Amino acid sequence: MGFHVLAVAGGSRAHQPCAACRMLRRKCDDNCLLAPYFPGDDVEKFAGVHRVFGASNVAKMIQMVEEAKREDAVKAIVYEATARLRDPVYGSVGAIFHLQKMVQELKVQLDSIRAQVSDSQKQKDQLLDILRNIRHLDLVSPINDYDPVLARDSFTLDDETMAYDPLQFPVECDWIL
Repeated sequence: MGFHVLAVAGGSRAHQPCAACRMLRRKCDDNCLLAPYFPGDDVEKFAGVHRVFGASNVAKMIQMVEEAKREDAVKAIVYEATARLRDPVYGSVGAIFHLQKMVQELKVQLDSIRAQVSDSQKQKDQLLDILRNIRHLDLVSPINDYDPVLARDSFTLDDETMAYDPLQFPVECDWIL
């Protein structure tokens, strides 16, 4: 590993080591394998990866992957290292299991809510059918004003309260809810 060279305006060169070389106190050159993935200003990212996997193992893992996919491989290595530091036993698998459990719980909740919506829709449809039947009965046979239960005087609304006692409502109705 050597220095990672950056071109600076005016033709002079500034030597900025990558995070891996900086942490390992090595010289960083143009051929540094880790420089493209661990910039010098992000030492913490490499520190976590180094603690979990070790610098030489990370370099070996990166070399095993074709160049076009190396950036994704480094992202996966960083993710796994971060997860291992948080949960040394399960690592990222623990996070995956936790998320899968949450998905299952949310599916159960969604099924329950769908059932409640379906029940509410059925109740609404039943109430609409009852309303249609009542309107149809009003058109076919007008309400008998002399019937004490259905007399219009027995229903009054005062101060947003119903004066009719709902406990005395006739039980002989044939409505099925």
